[in-house]
Amino acid sequence: MVRIFGHLALLCLLAMERPFLIGAPSQAAENSHPRARPTAVSTLNRIVHAWLLPVVALVLLAGCGDRSAADIDAFLQRHWAEPLHPQGKPPAAFSPLEASLAPQDCGQCHAAQHADWRQSLHSRTMGPGLRWQLMLMSQEQGNRCLRCHAPLAEQKALVALELGWPNAPKQPPPSFVPPDLGHQGLACAACHVRGHRRFGPLPRGKVGTDAPHGGFTVSEAFSDSRFCAHCHQFPDDGPRLAGKLQEDTWAQWQASGYAQEGPGYQTCQSCHMPERRHLWRGIHDPDMTRRAIDVHLKLVDLGGGRHEAVATVRNAGAGHHFPTYMVPKVELAFVRHDAGGAHELGRQLIGWQVDTDITREIADTRIPAGETREFHQPFAAPGAGWRVELVVRVLPGEHYERIFRDSLARAALLPPAAVPLLRQALAGVEAARYELLRIEATPIAN
Repeated sequence: MVRIFGHLALLCLLAMERPFLIGAPSQAAENSHPRARPTAVSTLNRIVHAWLLPVVALVLLAGCGDRSAADIDAFLQRHWAEPLHPQGKPPAAFSPLEASLAPQDCGQCHAAQHADWRQSLHSRTMGPGLRWQLMLMSQEQGNRCLRCHAPLAEQKALVALELGWPNAPKQPPPSFVPPDLGHQGLACAACHVRGHRRFGPLPRGKVGTDAPHGGFTVSEAFSDSRFCAHCHQFPDDGPRLAGKLQEDTWAQWQASGYAQEGPGYQTCQSCHMPERRHLWRGIHDPDMTRRAIDVHLKLVDLGGGRHEAVATVRNAGAGHHFPTYMVPKVELAFVRHDAGGAHELGRQLIGWQVDTDITREIADTRIPAGETREFHQPFAAPGAGWRVELVVRVLPGEHYERIFRDSLARAALLPPAAVPLLRQALAGVEAARYELLRIEATPIAN
């Protein structure tokens, strides 16, 4: 059990070193990544009484927003102060629909955004791949994952009730908290609701004065890459391997040309939320991946029937490393075709390869934004009448695949209820694999 649990404690890559608990006191902490939010830890009663805390309802007119970088920083520090406080009692004037935290209720008015979100990975951050792990975790360990996978206080309370964690609320959830909210992942309210107040980006059209839930508070932070850093950037003292932060996407972007003011400036939202679409497509999406890289193949004659296939891969479109962290991999398969058929020459990986315990780096072949890497495959091919094909496959959950298979081999040591979820999680990451492209090269006649 110790070995399996070692995997589980490490598998939640968004775990922070400082826990914030659903019902246990902790020391406050103020360490953060530059320009990211500081961590603040609440007290026991804030969460134990999650269903009961009142809140003063402040109705703000849409259009009053933050303008400067300092205003955005201040907004984000408040907005992502950890742990997120419970919403409290809804304003008396709110209808049940206005008060609800259910994404499907948000979709009654925001139909396009809800439809996009349902297709996105953000709606599946509490899928079987995490839920089976939570069954083996303590409340403290679990809350490190829920920080990003289900950040609302109401979600954490529901998960605590489901798993029988010691500091779960004693009362049932109020009517504005749907019973399945704990499984809804990064729900609308995680980004847009604090204390029953709604927050969002600058409106693109006229906003009526009689808008539901008292309108919304505007902040330019919703269009700023720092907004995403809360989950996509560990602080400087966060978990590292081989000296590298395990989650470093925002800093990778900041070091790229896309973060520099000018015609090439692009934010996270520019690529992952074009036209404010709530899809957040990335390496799981073939079109996004094709736009991220340029791939070329050439053959080098080494003499004596020896050759080398050289695949050149340029990160031409991703504003961070390709791929950004240790979970996804891109596989380059070199295949020689001749009269005798197809012969695989070898495979190479693009990505940050680490062992399943996340204690040892195997290789790091990620490609920073705007940079190029070559992959060399030597082979023998006497005579003529042959060609080499490069097959590029994407394995979005490669690291999870290895961990899930390893854990299934020890299924007898797991809680019985965890095993079906684990099998479902493995099937899911295997099904996410796809072939991206094929290119060919033929030898040049001397």
